[in-house]
Amino acid sequence: MSISRREFIRLMGLAGAAGMLPVSSFAAMRKPSDLYETPKYGNVRLLHITDTHAQLNPIHFREPNVNLGLGNAYGKAPHLVGHHLLKHFDIEPGGIEAHAFSYLDFPEAAEKYGKVGGFAHIKTLVDRLRSEAGDGNSLLLDGGDTWQGSGTAYWTRGMDMVGACNRLGVEVMTGHWEFTYLDEEVIKNVKAFNGDFVAQNVKVTEDALFDYRFEDFEHFDEDRGLAFKPYTIKGVGGAKVAVIGQAFPYTPIANPSRFIPDWTFGIQDERMQEIIDEVRENEKPDLVVVISHNGMDVDLKMASRVTGIDVILGGHTHDGMPAPTLIENPGGKTLVTNAGSNGKFVGVMDIDVRDGKMRGYQYRLLPVFSNLLDADAEMQAYIDEVRAPYKDQLEEKLATAEETLYRRGNFNGTFDQVICDALTKVNDAQISLSPGFRWGTTVLPGQTITMDNVMDQTCITYPETYRREMSGEEIKLILEDVADNLFNEDPYFQQGGDMVRVGGLDYVCEPAAGFGKRITDMALNDGTRIEANKKYMVAGWATVGAKSPGRPVWEVVADYLRDQKTVKIDKLNTPKLKGVKGNPGIAEYPA
Repeated sequence: MSISRREFIRLMGLAGAAGMLPVSSFAAMRKPSDLYETPKYGNVRLLHITDTHAQLNPIHFREPNVNLGLGNAYGKAPHLVGHHLLKHFDIEPGGIEAHAFSYLDFPEAAEKYGKVGGFAHIKTLVDRLRSEAGDGNSLLLDGGDTWQGSGTAYWTRGMDMVGACNRLGVEVMTGHWEFTYLDEEVIKNVKAFNGDFVAQNVKVTEDALFDYRFEDFEHFDEDRGLAFKPYTIKGVGGAKVAVIGQAFPYTPIANPSRFIPDWTFGIQDERMQEIIDEVRENEKPDLVVVISHNGMDVDLKMASRVTGIDVILGGHTHDGMPAPTLIENPGGKTLVTNAGSNGKFVGVMDIDVRDGKMRGYQYRLLPVFSNLLDADAEMQAYIDEVRAPYKDQLEEKLATAEETLYRRGNFNGTFDQVICDALTKVNDAQISLSPGFRWGTTVLPGQTITMDNVMDQTCITYPETYRREMSGEEIKLILEDVADNLFNEDPYFQQGGDMVRVGGLDYVCEPAAGFGKRITDMALNDGTRIEANKKYMVAGWATVGAKSPGRPVWEVVADYLRDQKTVKIDKLNTPKLKGVKGNPGIAEYPA
């Protein structure tokens, strides 16, 4: 039985009377009478959502139990999970916020507190936060990964989310998965978006500039070769706020470049510094904000190198961070945040801006519990209208979950395993490979797995499957390459995503080892050792380089689930890890 808003307030009141509420610098900003009470501070309120992944309706989303930090990232946010995370941010275990920010007791807490997110509920919260700040004192920013992640986003080519964001009142956004539609679709969607789409690090290639197909796009800067506006200026609370966009720098590597052949990306620290210097010199802003889709580790490094940024509102790595990290650099200090994913949180950065400078701040990352917030009627009507043509397809009942099915963490989640098992069985393969995507909603034990759930886990614009032979050496090379991408101690060499998920394959992983030395002892499920020169039948999906010949992965998974009827994972192909004992980014895992 889930908890209602009235019951939540009553329980919080009892806890306060009994002296059970936490006392800390973080907790002191919360008032027990209302989870969403945000006392006014300063004159500028920045509201931040990111990585909503097209989740229009409320969902369940389990936080990771593995988010390893190595080298300088060891023991630091965002590489903290479970009790380590709660202790670091002074969050009392067992309560509603512990459920929001950690995986602990997830099925039981999810049943108690209900679903999170949903654009109709986000709309209600955003409207309240804006009202409390006062007219003209707030700015709503979206960190990207908004147009992808659901069946309706795929079928409408992201336009359903453009409509939702317009109704929500998003004023500035940047992107990542937005660029996995065709380039003409990206331009079309940006034109339909009522706010500003900013990305200082997306350039038009030199060859394309000679005959650029989108030269009439109003935000194309021919002189600089920039495909989109690098920044925008907003008046908020009597202050002049510059918002600079940082799109995901590795888009053409992590996703198909064939969809956007004329655009280049990259971190582009030097250009970022040039634009900040130019903006500060010419625009004279009181506040410089970067809306970023770098990932938090990259943002932390960028903040240490690039000067003149007051706040980085980050995305990509889906880290729900209850408090910002303050980074010192040669020019001063920068606040770095990350606001989770799937519509689960709204970040609230209240800033005191006086005499052209940021004088102080307060921050809250508010979990969006759908049964504590009324659904905005107009937004819900829009959502129902968008989903109506696909309702029967999305609501098809495929199977029943006998355990929590989730994807989130450095290695296989249980829903990842379902996808891998479907690939091996339906495609008659020995081994399966599935990308280490971070998006994908959660199904609770006893719940029906619908086509909607499957689309949430698999819906991309390059969903085709493959079945082909690979040598043991080739398989190891794939695992090593992705492991280096994930565990390289230099964040600028981390190109997005978690470890490739595997089915039918066990291995040992030593994250802190060097390139080519992390993956050992590969074996099939029956214990047969993988030989470098031997061929194995491998099934997979989401090829980046070229389109695969097979059916969309959601059709394969749906067939498998219809046949299974009930789903309980017989074997989770999670690697044995070496050298991670005591790492606070992992919970209850063998050393």
